[in-house]
Amino acid sequence: MYDIQLKRIYAEISPDDGARVLVDRLWPRGKPREALELTDWYRDASPSPALRRLWHQKEITDREFAFRYSRELDRNRPALVPLLRWCRKGRLTLLSASRDLDRSHLPVLRGMLLEALAEEDSEADGGLASPPCYAGQFASGGYR
Repeated sequence: MYDIQLKRIYAEISPDDGARVLVDRLWPRGKPREALELTDWYRDASPSPALRRLWHQKEITDREFAFRYSRELDRNRPALVPLLRWCRKGRLTLLSASRDLDRSHLPVLRGMLLEALAEEDSEADGGLASPPCYAGQFASGGYR
């Protein structure tokens, strides 16, 4: 239902990319901002510097990295909101300078985004589109 693709920042830009969001904490080497056609550079959804350092220095496994990064994202769900908005508008292309996207943080981030979107959709199916919407409670006599 939602279209989230992963792409290297060094790959060719395509008109089909949709919203192009760089989700690395560090700027990619040798790339001027104008040449990237970014929709946004969103660092808040990237792994913490400490976690990234542990992983790059091979002090933790890929599996441990994915687990810890998922926990970071889970504890900071508001950091996903801008990316969720882009997902709802159409294709979102998550960009990284990582050489191997399958072993990067992007698959974990995509999974968390899809999970958050599914949760929001299931809550909306329950009748209330957002937490501040109290119409259903007034109709059922829940507030007096």
